[in-house]
This record gives sequence, structure tokens and C-alpha cells, in this order.
Amino acid sequence: MKVLALDHGTVRTGVAVSDPTGTIARPLAVIERVESAAGARELDLLVEREDPERIIVGDPRHLSGAAGSQADAARSFAGRLGSRVEVPVELVDERLSTAEARRRARESGSDSAIDSLAACVLLDAYLAARP
Repeated sequence: MKVLALDHGTVRTGVAVSDPTGTIARPLAVIERVESAAGARELDLLVEREDPERIIVGDPRHLSGAAGSQADAARSFAGRLGSRVEVPVELVDERLSTAEARRRARESGSDSAIDSLAACVLLDAYLAARP
């Protein structure tokens, strides 16, 4: 199953995508201001081009598991996205994904944007947890 992952942010949203078998994740892009009309169009075109079977949106939580204002924004975004696309949109816990993305970038010397690497971390965890 091909999955598209979004690390939602108010300024930048990182995007990653899996291969069609849902085995390998790769960073794809960063969308600036995805909530703006131009950002939403860019995301819609990306979804159309990649043709995923599912979209996951990072659900930012505090280490305690409590939701904060960023989690509310991500849930609201996921709801609006779900009404625009024809595939399921699912929220997935993204605790520590950005910290892990920074670690991976340092270790690998990757020049991918941290936002898309964070989406890739989110997607890797999601794919690993699936049966």
C-alpha cells in the first residue's frame, strides 16, 4: 500500500512517500504554508501525482501524550484534507520525529529538508508498525 506522510506545520509541511508496496519511505518535498490557497493547491497536485492509497498526518503530542495547540491544528488540517481527497486520512503519533530527523541528517549528511525527513521518520514508524 502506497502511503503519503505529512509532517504538518504552520510555515512548512514536510512530505514523504512510500513505495507502492509500503516497504520503503523516502523524503519527497516541503510545502510552504500548506494552509494557504497556493499551498493547498500544491498539496492537491502532489496527492494527485503520487496517487497514495492512504495519507497519514503527524499528530504532535507532548512526551506525556497530552495534546497541545499544535495537535489541534494538525487534527483540523487532517479533517479538512480528508474532505478534499478520496483516500483515508489518518493521524499518527509523531513524538520526537523532528529530533530523530535531525539525528539522521547529521549521521548521513543528508541535504533533504528536516521537515521532509521528519515526515519520512513518521512514515518509517507507521510502516514498521503495520502487520
